Amino acid sequence: MLDLTLTNVSLMLLASAGAGLVDAIVGGGGLIIVPSLFGLFPQAVPATLLGTNKAASIWGTGWAALQYARRVKLPSARLMGAIVAAMLGGLLGAWLATLIPATRFRVALPVVLAAVWIYTLWRKDLGHHHAPHWSARTETLVATCIGGLIGFYDGVFGPGTGSFFVFALVRLLGWDFLHASAAAKRLNFATNVAALAWFIPHGHVVWALSLPMAVANIVGSSVGTHLALKHGVSFVRHAFLWVVGALILKTGWDAWGPYFSAWTASAGPL
Repeated sequence: MLDLTLTNVSLMLLASAGAGLVDAIVGGGGLIIVPSLFGLFPQAVPATLLGTNKAASIWGTGWAALQYARRVKLPSARLMGAIVAAMLGGLLGAWLATLIPATRFRVALPVVLAAVWIYTLWRKDLGHHHAPHWSARTETLVATCIGGLIGFYDGVFGPGTGSFFVFALVRLLGWDFLHASAAAKRLNFATNVAALAWFIPHGHVVWALSLPMAVANIVGSSVGTHLALKHGVSFVRHAFLWVVGALILKTGWDAWGPYFSAWTASAGPL
């Protein structure tokens, strides 16, 4: 069981609200909520912390998806294949995560994120205009591949999934950042459902913490969705760059920090 003191719960509610806000705009809420869980409950089983996170964040993601659906028109029929593929990919990834060490993903992730960040910054027109350029059949196929591949990544490793969904939809389908963010919420919701299909039966959700976190996550998600819809594409694009930049720093330190610390320790004082 987790040490659910008033201080720990209060801090997790704040983290969950902040994660909901960021995630609703452009994805990347896990950058806030997952390190908070691991920092406040270091003795807990990692799968339990991840399951508790999913059980809380799925509510904010679902609420954001619903709010976007009311204001942003999406080709829902073309996304159905992507949603199913994201769920299947997430399940397969979760299963393989028990067999494949995450070390290689952890080392490569900052490099991939940096490439995404530089490309988005360089292409200043990227995602400003909603200009789908494929036929309906091709767009459905490409979206399904996006859902399956990134859903698999979410299951096997996870950090930055929402941001990868947004970038892939913008770059490969020609969507603007607002439409891509709206679609990413549906796809992310699907991957969360897939993950919970494994976490819940195996008892890896602490409901006493995840339910109040879910309420806080919805509050943050409501604020984030309102900001994105109010300020539009340019705001979401700038938020994307800030969030991915933060992800690069966080994942880079997680991957290479220990090596840097070991190197400075071996070098000794000047």
